[in-house]
Parts: sequence; structure tokens; C-alpha cells
Amino acid sequence: MSMKTAGVIGGGAWGTALALVCGRAGLTTTLWAREPEVVEAIRTRGENSVFLPGIKLEPAFAVTGDLADLAACDLILNVTPAQHLRASLKAFAPHARPGVPILLCAKGVEQGTLKLMTEVLAETLPQAAPAVLSGPSFAGEVARGLPTAVTLACPDEALGRALAEAIASPLFRPYVATDMVGAEIGGSVKNVLAIACGIVEGRGLGRSAHAALITRGFAELTRLAVALGGKAETVAGLCGLGDLVLTCSSAQSRNNRIGLALGQGMSLEAALASLGGAVAEGVASAPAVRDLAAKVGVEMPISDAVAAILAGEADLDTAIAGLLSRPLKAER
Repeated sequence: MSMKTAGVIGGGAWGTALALVCGRAGLTTTLWAREPEVVEAIRTRGENSVFLPGIKLEPAFAVTGDLADLAACDLILNVTPAQHLRASLKAFAPHARPGVPILLCAKGVEQGTLKLMTEVLAETLPQAAPAVLSGPSFAGEVARGLPTAVTLACPDEALGRALAEAIASPLFRPYVATDMVGAEIGGSVKNVLAIACGIVEGRGLGRSAHAALITRGFAELTRLAVALGGKAETVAGLCGLGDLVLTCSSAQSRNNRIGLALGQGMSLEAALASLGGAVAEGVASAPAVRDLAAKVGVEMPISDAVAAILAGEADLDTAIAGLLSRPLKAER
């Protein structure tokens, strides 16, 4: 199961960082970007000045605006935002080889359908071999070559090991799992909870409240993963707890920054505009997570509160008061 070439779909910060990961691992790599200005910047200046400014890119990968250039790749990493995954997979479908492994790197739940990314892949490219990459990883740090460990989940254990070996390097370590549902839910819900943590910080509620929110948020995340067929031990690892701690505790997280801005009184529109075109997945995922949890009968009060705030159904103080006035109960 030798892999020598990789294609990366999505020229944002994370897609660019993962193209570097693949190149450093020895794969001949091609990055596809939708934006012509990204293709031009990488080709002429060796930098993704649109989404990953200030980081000089090694000559580790080629860049293209034509998905056909990825047709012969042994491995595809799809890094387009969750709400655009379906469209990007449909666009790639005419070029996809039967059985090609597609490593899904977006974190979210599709609005409307309430589908996980693996379910979207199964509907659009049923002939592909699915896998999920998730875990505590900031694009800028990965691009600079700082040590990172992630979860690579694939139901085919042999393929999962082959994928991990293909993209691994001393500074990028994938841990193999078979539970794609757990990996997906961990990555999706932590973005919503990171918005909540940002709100707590912006409101000046203190580190004790921050720690309590992470802990109780992790309980919500675990309940949803298990209800959907995932494993509690999966989300207790890098793709759940690890990613949650990172995203909820650093201003490098776009979702955390959105919450911080909201907590300080900024409107959602202004907060999103401050990201300069980058995507905060939790904003789109919050209503989908709320609806998915309701569908399977899982109680997720923190995620519900975030969805209500983003939808303008509740102001910050009302939502916070509602969480604090919930009936006392056992922790487990």
C-alpha cells in the first residue's frame, strides 16, 4: 500500500500547512486552491499571503487551480470548510479514482442535513476510502514545523496505518484509530465550545468558570459521540479532549476569538469580519450540533446556549444566567 503522491483540496491556512506536512513526509504533493490569488502568491512569492501570511513555504509542493491535476494522486486530503465539503467533493468526483483514500480534515456538521463529513463523502463519492484527520493543531504552528500529534481515524486498520506512515514525520505524529464518528464529533463540537470559552473570557468571568466550561463541555461532547455510535475513549484522546483544551485556551483559535469578541460586546457580523475571510467552523456548526443533539435526544446545554446566542435568540447575560441556574445534579 505504497503512497508516493498526495493532493490537498483547499488552499486555506490548514490546507497549506497540511501540504507542507505531506511534502516534509516525502510525498510529491499538489495543493489545489479555489482562489486565483492564492495560487499566484504561492507560485510567485512562495507564501500564502492571503490565509497564512508571514510563513515562507518550502518548495515542498506544487499549487494549482485545476482539480484534474490531483486525479492521479495516491492520497487526497480534503481541507475545505465543512459547509463547502459537499460542493468540493462533487467538483472532484469526475477526477477521483475508484478506491482513492480521502482524508477528511474539516471539522463540522453540515447544516440542513445534519450529516457528518464522512456521511457527506459517502453520498458524493461512495467509491472513495474514507478517513478522518483531527486533533490539537494550529495551522501556523504546523506550518512552522512545531511538534504536533493528531488522530487519524480509518475503519480499515491497514489503510489507516498506511495513511499515517505516509504523512508522518518526526514533528507530525498521527495516532491511528478506527472510530471515525468519535474523531468527527470531537472536532465538530470543540469548535462550538471554544466560542463559549471565548465568551467567558470576554465577559471577564474568570479562569475557574473557564475550566468548568471545558469540563462540562467535554461531557456534552462525549454524550453526543456515544449516542451516534462513537467511543468515549476516542474523544478522551487527541481528537476530543486534546483538541478541546487547545481550542478553548488560545487566541490562535478563530472560534475562541469569535467568542471573545462577542463577550466584549462586538456584533457577530463585526467579529466574523475581523477574521479577514478566514472561517470559524463553530459558527456554522453550532445550530447543526444543536439540531443533531435534539434529533438523538442528547442534552447539550452549553452548545445550545452558543447556538441561541449566535442566532440572536438570547443575549449573552440571559444565556449565561440560564446555564448558572440549571438544577443541581450529580457530575456523572
